[in-house]
Amino acid sequence: MMHSFSELVIGGVLLAPFITYAAASLVIILALRPILRVLRIREIFSHPSIAGLSLYVVILGLLTVFL
Repeated sequence: MMHSFSELVIGGVLLAPFITYAAASLVIILALRPILRVLRIREIFSHPSIAGLSLYVVILGLLTVFL
């Protein structure tokens, strides 16, 4: 099975699809932060920043696998 990866072109520079996935994950995390703040997710974890990073990595992995 052959994948057709579409590169992002900015100013004539080809960027790998991973860069696009990383940027999309960042946008998703920034959109989820107010929702997670309302749900008081920070109080559940002893290190909320590590939990946020873990959520970013999970979203990035899901985008990489399914797109």
